[in-house]
Amino acid sequence: MSMPRCLVFALALVASGAAVGEKHPGMDAFVERVAAGDAARKLEVAALLEAAEFQPAIIAAMTRPAEGTKAWFEYRPIFMTEARIQGGAEFYALHREALEQAAETYGVPAEYVVSIIGVETFYGRITGKWKVLDALATLAFHYPPRAPFFQGELEGFIRMPEARKIELDQRAALGSYAGAMGLGQFMPTSFIKWAVDADADGRIELWAPHADLFHSVANYLKEHGWVEGGPVVEPMVPGPNARRVKDTGLDPIFPLSQLVAWGYQPAVQGSLAPTEASNLLTLESAAGEFTHYAIFGNFRVITRYNRSPMYAMAVHQLAQAIAVRVQVPAAGTENAAQ
Repeated sequence: MSMPRCLVFALALVASGAAVGEKHPGMDAFVERVAAGDAARKLEVAALLEAAEFQPAIIAAMTRPAEGTKAWFEYRPIFMTEARIQGGAEFYALHREALEQAAETYGVPAEYVVSIIGVETFYGRITGKWKVLDALATLAFHYPPRAPFFQGELEGFIRMPEARKIELDQRAALGSYAGAMGLGQFMPTSFIKWAVDADADGRIELWAPHADLFHSVANYLKEHGWVEGGPVVEPMVPGPNARRVKDTGLDPIFPLSQLVAWGYQPAVQGSLAPTEASNLLTLESAAGEFTHYAIFGNFRVITRYNRSPMYAMAVHQLAQAIAVRVQVPAAGTENAAQ
């Protein structure tokens, strides 16, 4: 005798961790927390989450990001292409006034703002095909390794319209598989904390090349510690007796003189103070071959946008290539990396 379909469905929900009657495991408790006792709000949030669909492909994508599966010599060609460099130069030229105004306001070079937009979305060509609601609900309720983080982002997404006074169709908005949105791929909580209404028109436009976008990206970097005029990366040349240095993370915890004492010399002598706080980053530049870099505080800041050092290096190198192409005055110590 076959089991009734309704019972089969109920058992499946229990097996998945979902309470009977809730579409996603843990959804009811989440709704209660977000609604905070407001009955009308509870119905509104519950209805929104009922519209969210679980997307198994998003879970798969989270387990194989390019930053985690490719070596540097495989990752770099994704971004350091003629199309992306020239596209960045043209984007910079087209929006030069607004970009340089943002640079002046926040002390972040315009080429880094352009580069982040270029790496994130190819200057707006690739902003994501996933419904943000689906992406965040999938990761918040069906991906235990990072569920707390994505539940926070889902709550931020729900609060975005009221928190920042924006119009947003939350059932239709598109973004990345991680729920990032717009040309700069801001996560919802980042939007709430750091997005800027640069032209004071009462709305924040991050879905088009607009002053709000440029100011928001620059503000994000400044608020995470960008130092105006500070170095980002310096290629280092190992001597014959260079010490093999274990991975010590990305924080600048050594004076540059320590890297020199370990047998690594700056590619451009005398361009940086020996006391400049740094760390040593080694990347595989070809199969079995390695290139060494001194990385500084501003490099660490770029990794606040994306934790991967390869991402930060791609942003840096693309920024330098764009700066050369549009003839931005050299910033002294920020040399184009090899």
